[in-house]
Amino acid sequence: LLNEGFASEQVFVTGNPVIDALLDVAHRNRGKLNGRVPEAALDGGRLILVTAHRRENLGVPLKNLCRALARIVSDFEDARILYPVHLNPKVRDVVFGLIGDQPRIHLVDPLPYEPFVEAMQRSYLIITDSGGVQEEGPALGKPILVFRSVTERPEGLISGGVKLVGTGLDRLYSETARLLDDP
Repeated sequence: LLNEGFASEQVFVTGNPVIDALLDVAHRNRGKLNGRVPEAALDGGRLILVTAHRRENLGVPLKNLCRALARIVSDFEDARILYPVHLNPKVRDVVFGLIGDQPRIHLVDPLPYEPFVEAMQRSYLIITDSGGVQEEGPALGKPILVFRSVTERPEGLISGGVKLVGTGLDRLYSETARLLDDP
């Protein structure tokens, strides 16, 4: 607005209603995951929450994500992955086909909002291609690795709570390992 010529005394920062609603849900939200995810996903290891559903990530990028997740649980004994898998068959077929039988990778159906907020709260880090999660995760103090080449949410990158890692297997793995190795 300032760049468009509005005087600073005419500009007011009022907050973000999405984040206000998120924090309200997070404040009163506990026990919503019960019965929706396997207990082993929440058994005390470091939880990595994953979401990936964007059309541009179908095919090779999604396969790279799955291979990186398998490598992460192989290399980090305390890592637990919770992945609410989108209902798109092009996503489900790849994800369940590549990592459906991996120990400590818990594939579940998409979660309603309140349980998903609890999953974000309980996570150690989040890997996502979702614009909304890029905005919500940092508000909960969670580091976000964005599984995309570009983002429409640059404020997360500027604040440092979000890192754009692209869709390559090696970079996704190394950036996740970096967060797991260095709190």
